[in-house]
Amino acid sequence: MNNFVLSKVEPPFWWAGMKITQLQLMFYGADISAFSISSANLEILDITKTENPNYLFVTIKTENLEAGEYEFQFKNQDEIIFTSNYVFKQRVENSHLRKGFDSSDTMYLLMPDRFANGDPSNDSQPDLTEKANRSNLSGRHGGDIKGIIDHLDYLEDLGVTALWCTPLCENNQTENSYHGYAQTDVYTIDQRFGSNEDYCKLSNELHKRDMKLIHDYVTNHWGSQHWMIKDLPAYDWIHQFPGYSNTNHRMTTQYDPHTSQIDKKNCEDGWFVKSMPDLNQSNPLVLNYLIQNAIWWVEFANLDGIRVDTFSYNEKNGIAVWTKAIIDEYPNLNIVGEVWLHRSAQISYWQKDSPIGAIQNYNSHLPTVMDFTLHDTMGGMFYEEGSWGGISRAYENMVNDFLYANPQNILVFAENHDSARINQVFQGDFNKYKLAMTLILTTRGIPQIYYGSEIGMQGEKSKGDGDIRHDFPGGWPDDNQNAFVKEGRSEYQEKYHAFTKKLLNWRKNITAVHKGKLLHYIPENNIYIYFRILDDQRIMIVLNNNPSEQNIELDRFVEGLGHFTKGKELFEETEIVFQKSLKIPGKSAFIIDLLG
Repeated sequence: MNNFVLSKVEPPFWWAGMKITQLQLMFYGADISAFSISSANLEILDITKTENPNYLFVTIKTENLEAGEYEFQFKNQDEIIFTSNYVFKQRVENSHLRKGFDSSDTMYLLMPDRFANGDPSNDSQPDLTEKANRSNLSGRHGGDIKGIIDHLDYLEDLGVTALWCTPLCENNQTENSYHGYAQTDVYTIDQRFGSNEDYCKLSNELHKRDMKLIHDYVTNHWGSQHWMIKDLPAYDWIHQFPGYSNTNHRMTTQYDPHTSQIDKKNCEDGWFVKSMPDLNQSNPLVLNYLIQNAIWWVEFANLDGIRVDTFSYNEKNGIAVWTKAIIDEYPNLNIVGEVWLHRSAQISYWQKDSPIGAIQNYNSHLPTVMDFTLHDTMGGMFYEEGSWGGISRAYENMVNDFLYANPQNILVFAENHDSARINQVFQGDFNKYKLAMTLILTTRGIPQIYYGSEIGMQGEKSKGDGDIRHDFPGGWPDDNQNAFVKEGRSEYQEKYHAFTKKLLNWRKNITAVHKGKLLHYIPENNIYIYFRILDDQRIMIVLNNNPSEQNIELDRFVEGLGHFTKGKELFEETEIVFQKSLKIPGKSAFIIDLLG
């Protein structure tokens, strides 16, 4: 036994001065539970053994603990078999007061494997199963953290203020590992992306540019090749039926007052897919592990926010505890959850302090939800006409904001890595893109755009996920084109890029769009007009969804126009003097900063 090998300790280290006053350490090694454990300088509050003798969960008191190295002794009766040192680092001053992303930000979503390959030497790794194969749309292409860092100047110039990368932790699945959602080690960055230190460098480089980093976190499931799944700490670490059963994907069962228990169980406990075992957050060891892991990443990488995958697939009470624990540690941090539902009331249920959730005495503590109802209308609204179709769909979406606790904390988007690419839906119609992006970036909430859309990138969902996740041109050394620079973009791409850049950079400094009241008018003749108002700053947005020029009578909009008599239009950079009417070209948007 003197040759005992301690394989893992998680979390690998911690910090002094955290609000959390207890820390659950997981020690892993062959038959480790046979030992007794003690420490001269740490107060051990609890020792938990499971049916798997390779695990030992030790809870220690961390309140008022000073930074330094502490020793654990593992004994067989009175004989010390081995010792293990554990480090508490000094926490950065005021780390708990970090400010998260909010409605002043524009979030850029990218898939690291498909954005840029800064270090071709790490494309394949001997210890990781799937090797790089750029010809395979579902395979690894080699994009990495260095590639992202190399192009931060591009993102800053574009006007991006927050970066959401799909998961970067190790995903050692045999196939489709590039997306990162079937993680196999949640304390380690995948070597094909780089290292933990590279991730910290990405965070630092973003902060130098006054940009924010959002960590994509998966609480609902792990990959089937996760080292703990292959040697389960306990039978109930994951949901078993026994073994595998797929979720029914009916998240409505979480709040349906008439639901059957079997349907509710199959939604919450069923596996997302067969390769992604469903984590059991009813097991306090699992829940605490997930809480500590998320907090560890926030502190370690100096994160500005978290995006939670499949939020509403989790056990709703467990995920509420998880979310509250992180917000308790970081009161100003923002967390956005993927709640892929299709009714505003159903999405609202999952937002913090929701009036809908309150009906069932439920509070998820989740600050931000994703506006899937607006997303659902995006493709069709710019093709339709009529009083109830077309641009009226945007209006009808916003009228449901009374259901939300905080409409400003809603993530608005036209597309993401799981949906149809909007430029494919629009069939390359630049005018429809301009209308959609103007809406996303001027309405209430936090706007999110998807990598490549700013150069008109297309892709068909029907051809598989790989087709909506193409490589960004210029991100690989052997690419024939480099769309990261103006001279490398085609005329088509530059048209999209110039428009997007102008809109994003304008938005950075317009507080009325960040925080102002949304005042909108019932669309008439397929024209949607709304204002963003904050103190003396007023922005008028006009979306003409008609193919032809329209003449708009202005007397109806006195409440929005106030005392203002003129304004400057953003895209044409022309001054508009408000008289009786306003002409606007077909399929176009006006953003007017009201003056004088």
